[in-house]
Amino acid sequence: MIIDTARHLLAPVTVGATLLLGACASSETAEEDTTAQAETSTDLAEGAQAALLTVTDPWVKAAGADEGMTAAFGVLINEGEAQADIVAAYAEEISDVVELHEVASGDDGNMVMREKEGGFSVAAGGEHELAPGADHIMIMGLSEDLEPGTEVALTLEFEDGSTQEFTAPVKDFEGANENYHEDH
Repeated sequence: MIIDTARHLLAPVTVGATLLLGACASSETAEEDTTAQAETSTDLAEGAQAALLTVTDPWVKAAGADEGMTAAFGVLINEGEAQADIVAAYAEEISDVVELHEVASGDDGNMVMREKEGGFSVAAGGEHELAPGADHIMIMGLSEDLEPGTEVALTLEFEDGSTQEFTAPVKDFEGANENYHEDH
């Protein structure tokens, strides 16, 4: 009889302890799930600008190393719902000096090519053309000849630190003989 009484008295305590421990475990699991979701959101936020952009119809003007420079062109298409800002470009296999350039009116009224302050911004759902005589990626100090039919690997760097690589074929082109800003 004493044993039955003890069982009846301990049963509610055991159930209560189990519920309390279960609640603590559920709380910890919920906190872990929230932390995991936050980390996943952070991972998605990192690299978001690079994921928004597609480069279509890229190409690089054929040039000899003795000419010293060339340019890359194409269309930057932002398929996302946020602006993508390109702040730098690289062509490490062929040059140590790559800049984002524009063609604008110089102090004397003539059109000159110069580094574009702030880089290229592509609005959400928009596009930005890189073309001879307009915005382009300038590749200077060529380390090798760029023959038509070969390809050049380029990397775009975005404001959020993300990057995107693409390959552009080299093509002959006779135009794009702009004047240079006095720094070039």
